[in-house]
Amino acid sequence: MSKIFVMIPTYNEAGNIRKLIHALFEQPLPSHELHVLVVDDNSPDGTSGIVSEMARADSKVHLTTRIGKRGRGSAGIDGFKETLRLGADYIIEMDADFSHDPRAIPSLVAACEKGSDVVLGSRFVKGGSDDDRGLLRQWITKFAGVYVRTMLNLKVKDVSSGYRCFKRSALESVGLDSLISTGPSIVLEILYRCSQKGFVISEVPIVFIDRTVGTTKLDSKTLLKTLLMVLKFRESR
Repeated sequence: MSKIFVMIPTYNEAGNIRKLIHALFEQPLPSHELHVLVVDDNSPDGTSGIVSEMARADSKVHLTTRIGKRGRGSAGIDGFKETLRLGADYIIEMDADFSHDPRAIPSLVAACEKGSDVVLGSRFVKGGSDDDRGLLRQWITKFAGVYVRTMLNLKVKDVSSGYRCFKRSALESVGLDSLISTGPSIVLEILYRCSQKGFVISEVPIVFIDRTVGTTKLDSKTLLKTLLMVLKFRESR
């Protein structure tokens, strides 16, 4: 039986995390063993405490609480390393705010089993949707996507999707210790490295739903930093 680990970086997600973990374990995944790893940046709202309580009751719930470290990029790297250490065969990365519907997980895993090394939950393939957000954010996302695809020569439509499934072999090969992203650009950097190494990358449709609980961590300053990091990725090639 293969192990699927869902890795969720969090900061102040106490209003979502318990419900999300329950929803993940409700997904139909025959012949797979599902685990959840929450990587929390010592959230002041008590996110770690909620997950710790759930972990004591269920050995398939795991928690990494990071003290003194903060950032989407380093949290993702630490989380990926921990899933590999724990023996994951497939690693799914997702957000904690329900913008990523847990019901898409079976289709992400199925695409990996059919031959893909990396599968993106995509808003921009047939059947996908990003209509829940305002028009300005949709336009910014599309502009950024064109920029990233052009600069990094990526052949996928939803380059910035943070809802993804990796085979173990793909994550083992990208050099997690040498990644340079500390923020959301980690999503682009890992995708770029997987592409450079010739891994098979595919997309399955998802319907993106804007968060209803908590506040977004993405602002204009973070977006600009992310786009500038793309130049560093290309230089490092």
